[in-house]
Amino acid sequence: MKQIRSSPAASVSDLMTAAQRLQARRLARAHTLLAPLGLTGARWQLLDAIVRAGEPQSAPQLAATLGLTRQGVQKQLDLLAADGLLGAQPNPRHRRSPRYGPGAAGQRLHASASALQAAWDARLAAGLPAAELADALGILKALHARLDDSLPVSPAG
Repeated sequence: MKQIRSSPAASVSDLMTAAQRLQARRLARAHTLLAPLGLTGARWQLLDAIVRAGEPQSAPQLAATLGLTRQGVQKQLDLLAADGLLGAQPNPRHRRSPRYGPGAAGQRLHASASALQAAWDARLAAGLPAAELADALGILKALHARLDDSLPVSPAG
């Protein structure tokens, strides 16, 4: 077993790497979970983000929310729209960047996928202490907020 480095800075680095690997693994497993519904992990991520937002979202909004590229988000939005799951609406703030909202088929698919996701989440959470989960979430949120802090200046060389 690899030993975790002891300094707080090294632990932050290890935690960020673990979070990155966790998200990649989560999306791969979500792809398998949702394949019977015709969804990939990436499409589920976008559909869920739009429904959770409670209002139509543009590609740049979704990219910022999910930490993805606008181009990657747009590709998946186009596919979801082509499948009749999302509809594009005019964006009063930007003429060339429509906002996407779920249609009736998208809402039904989201409900089915959410039920599978909730059952999976319950299995993943089984036996994990609620207080430790809350602490972990707090730390991840704090680190996320600190990523906007100023960066160190590179030494002249």
